[in-house]
Amino acid sequence: MGEEVEQRAFTRDDRARYRQKIRRSLDVLASMLRESRFEFERPLTGLEIELNLIDEHCDPAMRNAEVLGAIADPDYQTELGQFNIEINVPPRLLAGDGNTDLERGLRASLNNAEQHARSVGAHMVMIGILPTLRKEHLSMDSLSANPRYRLLNEQIFAARGEDLDIRIDGIDRLAVTTDTIAPEAACTSTQFHLQVSPGQFAAYWNAAQAIAGIQVALGANSPLLFGRELWRETRIPLFEQATDTRSEEIKAQGVRPRVWFGERWVTSVFDLFEENVRYFPALLPICADTDPEQELERGDIPELSELRLHNGTIYRWNRPVYAVVNGRPHLRVENRVLPAGPTVVDTIANAAFYYGLVRSLADAERPLWTQMSFSAAEENFHTGARHGIAATVFWPGLGYVPVTELVLRRLLPLAHEGLDRWAVPPAERDRLLGIIERRCLAGRNGAQWQVETLHALEADGRERRDALHEMLQRYLPLMHGNVPVHEWPLPA
Repeated sequence: MGEEVEQRAFTRDDRARYRQKIRRSLDVLASMLRESRFEFERPLTGLEIELNLIDEHCDPAMRNAEVLGAIADPDYQTELGQFNIEINVPPRLLAGDGNTDLERGLRASLNNAEQHARSVGAHMVMIGILPTLRKEHLSMDSLSANPRYRLLNEQIFAARGEDLDIRIDGIDRLAVTTDTIAPEAACTSTQFHLQVSPGQFAAYWNAAQAIAGIQVALGANSPLLFGRELWRETRIPLFEQATDTRSEEIKAQGVRPRVWFGERWVTSVFDLFEENVRYFPALLPICADTDPEQELERGDIPELSELRLHNGTIYRWNRPVYAVVNGRPHLRVENRVLPAGPTVVDTIANAAFYYGLVRSLADAERPLWTQMSFSAAEENFHTGARHGIAATVFWPGLGYVPVTELVLRRLLPLAHEGLDRWAVPPAERDRLLGIIERRCLAGRNGAQWQVETLHALEADGRERRDALHEMLQRYLPLMHGNVPVHEWPLPA
């Protein structure tokens, strides 16, 4: 989302030219898929984590420019809000000691970045939604300096033609109106990338969709927003609403949202890019000077910049990615369902569970998605977000079952098999999946720890606002300690 663009106004000619260019890009992508011009012999994984910045009082610190300047590392980039930054972890193989090296390297990088952030009066937090965030922190002034964000804000509200109402009914109820996309900055996530072949893409994307509800239930870490206890993963309904370009009348006509689970299983990656072009008008109709058809005819690899930019403004929870690295094109599934945190080791355990499970499901002789409806997968997704680790979900052959029981009985063995196929060492496989197992047995993830701690502090006489700050102050050393969240202590 942070790709640089220049601030500008768009004309009708811009939009017409862009529509023609992106349709030609679709034709080029189809040709490349037919000719199998993609790199996939050594599939790589990648990781992105969005982080919050806070001050000494645990309130949001609007200092990402100063923090990034102090860190001075290209792996760290700007994000939507001035209290957000993002780390992009270089791609690596899953096989061998990849997970151990990833955990060690990520901890070292984050610790180093935290030291530099402190030099400018800020601290970093891995959490889905900052619990001390208030509505007044989210305004046009809180957007990062990157012109792309203000341009997106203008285009989204130009498409809507009216202010945005955010309504979330959970344990408490929230109803706010905003005239910017700044509330989206409250959502900080973890994104897993998996490079796959064109022929395998549909199986991996379908598998990722099928388990999205399980992932979010197990990994929920965003139960609080503006002082309200809402869904266990409030990030999901907030993000779905905060970038909605549709007015109420347009919604009633069945127009699809830009934050989208999807509506069907797919047979090719082309299905997803084609849907993007067919269903969604361009928010940023910016054309490059290159002609992808001529590039392909010359034997060059086209960047397909218009198709990629458009894809970046449609926020599927599992998003297709086309990229060119070192002159070689590849395809990735970008898994976007999980929040940040609560610890590095929890994040790597979540990754191991995801990569192992999608591998087993994608390789299965009878695909899971032939046994369940797409609407059931979508229902699981929102149920998992609403209820977290206490959710009950649908699974073929079992009916409705507690998510922890499903994971313990059925999915952890599949994840074990998948990690074996990725050639993950058994000791590392067992260590990481053991964290998922014990999380299920304890019934405690980040969201559960947050609300139980908050309730205990309030029962001890703290007002909600003070209790939120105290809860976050207790969260920070546990996050830095890198002990899995199911072992975190609760107030007496």
